[in-house]
This record gives sequence, C-alpha cells and structure tokens, in this order.
Amino acid sequence: MLFDNLEYISITNQTTEFPKHFHETFCISLIHKGIEQIDFDNRSLFSESGSISITNPYEIHSNPLLDKNSQLAFDTLYVSNDLMKHVTKGKNIRFVNRKINSPQANQLFLDLKKAMDLRNPKAIVSYLSQFVKTLKQHSEESENEPLEMDFSNFKQINTYIENHITDSFCLEELSQMAHINKFGFIKNFKSATGLTPMNYILMKKIFSCKQMIVADSNLTELAYHYNFTDMAHFSNTFKRYIGISPKAYQTRLIDIP
Repeated sequence: MLFDNLEYISITNQTTEFPKHFHETFCISLIHKGIEQIDFDNRSLFSESGSISITNPYEIHSNPLLDKNSQLAFDTLYVSNDLMKHVTKGKNIRFVNRKINSPQANQLFLDLKKAMDLRNPKAIVSYLSQFVKTLKQHSEESENEPLEMDFSNFKQINTYIENHITDSFCLEELSQMAHINKFGFIKNFKSATGLTPMNYILMKKIFSCKQMIVADSNLTELAYHYNFTDMAHFSNTFKRYIGISPKAYQTRLIDIP
C-alpha cells in the first residue's frame, strides 16, 4: 500500500511554468531554493525557501515562475487521499493553511524522503505518521471525500477520454459527442472544469503514462503508444506537468535500491 500511494520527486532547477492542472493526491512541497508561486482561481500563494506548500486533491492550480533565473528547487510528496485517510484514522481532511513554516515538519519531510529512498517500510510508517500529525493542525475535517472534477455536463466525454487515453483526440469529434460546436464546447468545458479540453487531455495522458514508467521502460515506444507526435513533444509535455523529463523520472526509479 505504501509504495502505491506515496511518491516523491525532486526538482533541482525548475525553469518552466506548470500550466493549470490538478492532482488526485495531496501535493506537499518543501522549498529548498527560490520562491514557489501557486495560483488558484482567486488567490496566489508564495512559498519561500524553508517553507512547505500544500495543494489538496482536485484543486486546479498553476505554477508561474516569478523569475526564470531563480532556479527554483523543491521536493514534492504525493500522498493519496486513501493513505492520508488511513494515517488520520479514517478522517477526511482538507488543508486550509497552504503555506507552513515549521522546522519540525521540514525535518520530518526529509526523514520520510530518506526512508522512502531506503525502502524502509517501518521507518516510512513512523515518519509519515509524525509528519501528518505535525501538519494536521493546518487542516479541517470533512465528512466527504475530496471533490472530484465537475463533469455533470461532460460525463460521457470524460468517460470516453479516460477509456481512450492512449488515442489521439479531435476537438471537433468531442464537440459533436457533446452536441455543441467546437468553440462552445471549449468554452463550456473550461467553465465547468477550469481547464481547456486539450490541456485536460494532455494532463491525463501524462499522469497515465507516468504510472506506466518502470526502470526498463522504452520511453520512445511509450511516447508513441500515447500518441505523442515524437519524443521531444512527449518529453516537453511530461516536464510541463511533472517538472522533470521522463528520462530523469525513470532514472530516479532506477537509482532507488
């Protein structure tokens, strides 16, 4: 359960912006260098070196760069809601304070990261429990699971996209399925979900593809399997949503003992 529901990535030199996107997990980042900016619909969050930033599951946000020469560096933990709920003894939580300054939390973050590198389940359980306990004071409890995307008007479209995620997509065909012209489809899709149809599709392709990458994956074959035009297109899109290239992500998997 631990390794399926807990992951981290390290970004040592973030020089590209993240477009609008969301994750199905809690994203908890420890900023090592520079200032991270997170733009939500109605506010911006700025987290400086030494602070922790958090986004909740399904929250749409983007990450502009304040200064492309600042070489932003951070680690991000991805914690599934199921795992978070398990650690909080069955409680659904949602963080209301997204920026946390706590030396104790920072150290526990690093201890947890080290335990994950060493593949030490006992240490992971211990540090994760302590880490979440330290952060929990910045959250509120909820009776419900995290809200998913609002596809009330596009449920059929979303199901089709998810069932054909490795295919190429045409806006004209999707709009016909929704019985609306292309421009109306784009406008209404973005109004309902906060994302353009193509950005949503690219994001879903990358997140699906990332789950397929293992130490011996042929990345070129994977790129074409997901209908990217070439390896450069795949690599650039992967980096836009994940922060590192697919090769760097795969290398990190190889480096783990």
